[in-house]
Amino acid sequence: MISLKHVTIAVALTVSVLFLMGCTGGGSFFMKDKLIVGKDIAMQDITEFYYTYDASTFPPRFQRYRFSVKDGKHLFYHEKREGKTWPLREKHITVSGTKELSDEEWAKFFACVKDGIVEKRKEHLEDGDAGPWLFLYWKGDRGKYQEFSFVHLGARKEFEELCVTLKDAK
Repeated sequence: MISLKHVTIAVALTVSVLFLMGCTGGGSFFMKDKLIVGKDIAMQDITEFYYTYDASTFPPRFQRYRFSVKDGKHLFYHEKREGKTWPLREKHITVSGTKELSDEEWAKFFACVKDGIVEKRKEHLEDGDAGPWLFLYWKGDRGKYQEFSFVHLGARKEFEELCVTLKDAK
C-alpha cells in the first residue's frame, strides 16, 4: 500500500524538477552542450549577431558586421577601422553605416546562419588570432550560449558575400 507520505514525497520531487526546468530553460543539467540555429533557436527569436575580424598585424585591420532587431525592424550595421597604430579605436573608423533590411534580406541572413552551432562561451588563449569572432543572441538567451560557428566554410563565405552586398547597397 502506498502511503500518503510516499505520495507527498513523489509530488514534491516532481514539482521541484519541473520548477528547476522552468527556471533554467530546461534545467542546467538538462541543457544541451550546443544549440542549433533553426532547430533550437528560431529565426524570429534572433535579436543580434556579431561578426568581428580584428587583426593587430601591420597595418592593423578591424571589420565588424552586426545584424540586429530594434523596434521590430531588422538592421545591418558595418564598421571598418584602419590606421597605423594598435589598438584601433573609434577615431579610426573609416567606413560605417546602418541599413534597414527587407524581409528578403533578413531571410538571406538567416539562411547563412541556419544550422550553425551556438555553444557556451569559452576563453580563447590563442594569442594574435584575428577571428572572426562570432556571437549570436536571441530571446530567452541567458548569457551562457552565444558563441557561434557556421555549419561549414561555404556558409561563412555566403555570409561574408551577403555582408559586402548589403554594405555596398545604396
